[in-house]
Amino acid sequence: MKIWIVLLRGINVGGHHIVPMKDLRQLMEDNGFENVSTYIQSGNVVCQYPTKPEKEIGNLIEKQFGFNPSSFALSAEELQQAADNSPYPKDGGKTVHFFFFYEEPKTVDYELLDSLKTENESYQLIGNVFYLYAPDGIGRSKLVEKIPKAFAKAEMTARNLNTVNKLLEMVKG
Repeated sequence: MKIWIVLLRGINVGGHHIVPMKDLRQLMEDNGFENVSTYIQSGNVVCQYPTKPEKEIGNLIEKQFGFNPSSFALSAEELQQAADNSPYPKDGGKTVHFFFFYEEPKTVDYELLDSLKTENESYQLIGNVFYLYAPDGIGRSKLVEKIPKAFAKAEMTARNLNTVNKLLEMVKG
């Protein structure tokens, strides 16, 4: 059994696509997943499963809750590499954000991103992770709003550094 970190996109946000984490843990355990643990309500799961479980988890959620969210499964090594590759402060907490893509984006509208970033914001794409440093927060960031457009609406999900670090702690037990 391999350790996987699964990042579910768009669940429990704004009262839509509600998936109680306790129910998700039980559902996964009832269907062959082992050592399932979750972190906060936004769909962060650490588990053991023999193969990359993106499709399986999406199908289970669809059967139980009526929708199939995008899910991004990373091995422990892949998540650690994403954390290690971050060009921003390792203690950046909520100011450093990781946008995970299924694969390295083929086209990026850097002109759009540059036109929207504030003086304090910076970003870098390394492989299939887009890193954003937003020391003033992302709540009002015009750049954050347009990230999907800049990446031709490629599927992605984002987590801040605090969440990435907590998931790495969970993997290490």
